[in-house]
Amino acid sequence: MTTAFHVPTVDISSYVGAGTPEERAATAAAFDEAARTVGFVQVLGHGIPTAVTDAFAAALDEFFLLPLEVKKQYRTPPEINRGYAPPKTESLSLSLGLAPSNRMHDFFEAFNVGAAVSDFPGLDLPAADYPENVWPAEASSFRGAVSAYSDEASRVARTLTTMFADALGLPGGFFERYTDHSLDVLRMNDYALEPGALELDGDLTGMGEHTDYGIVTVLWADQVAGLQVLGRDGAWHDVQPADGALLINLGDLMARWTNERWMSTLHRVKPPIVHGSIQRRRSAAFFHDGNIDAVIETLPTCVGDGSPYSPITVGEHIRAKLAGSRAGVANTEAEREAARVLAA
Repeated sequence: MTTAFHVPTVDISSYVGAGTPEERAATAAAFDEAARTVGFVQVLGHGIPTAVTDAFAAALDEFFLLPLEVKKQYRTPPEINRGYAPPKTESLSLSLGLAPSNRMHDFFEAFNVGAAVSDFPGLDLPAADYPENVWPAEASSFRGAVSAYSDEASRVARTLTTMFADALGLPGGFFERYTDHSLDVLRMNDYALEPGALELDGDLTGMGEHTDYGIVTVLWADQVAGLQVLGRDGAWHDVQPADGALLINLGDLMARWTNERWMSTLHRVKPPIVHGSIQRRRSAAFFHDGNIDAVIETLPTCVGDGSPYSPITVGEHIRAKLAGSRAGVANTEAEREAARVLAA
């Protein structure tokens, strides 16, 4: 008998507040079970005020509902992971080395902000990896609301890595030295296009099959269909956030660190089509990726009988992924993930 696919729910309030050691141990164990079996988790008790997420959602509307020609003024070169990305200028499956004819075909549009050189005075960080942000002048509330939400998502991500150390039997604060100048990016996505802007030909892809690149992703999303997760049964399953929940998933670097004890789960977004039209869907993924110069190698508590992963820096890994999704250069270092897509 096939077991129904289910995304576990974990309340992290014991880590957000002053939880007892017993409460934290139970929370860490629950997350460990979810990370080993599904790789996606519904997180409650995260502490982000509703007023912050409401203002953030309004800011997304303010920007994404601007005319396309206005939004295109904030487009940056593919190697600069900031600013605006118009529809059909990326292909996330190329981050795994997969895409039909290597064409850029994902129909989402996005706007990226993230950690910048100016955020870390005194550190000699590469501007190509920590570029300064661009902010749309035509959306007056955008910068303030986005920055407020980004700060909260960053707090949640760091709360999670505190919990990760407990769940993996590591010393307290283990991940801090790998993330004190973390290459964090907030990617805001919009999945609606004007009538006639998209050819409804063949199998449409809102966002192609991919794994996330870094340590952990904190995802805010509308309760609109579209997100699908690849289960261990080899089938794609629909996932929507529960009321008040954030969706949390792990990235490739955490899979490397844990020798795949924790899963970097493949996921995609299929177009939410209602009565022949694409239903608008918004999401925002906060990627907590780690320090650009941090070396990721299998954790001592996860080595077991050996690891297939050789050490790699965060920078080397992220650059190969972005070269695929944003510049169309197929990633040749993701054979294990690509095989999982092809088998689905």
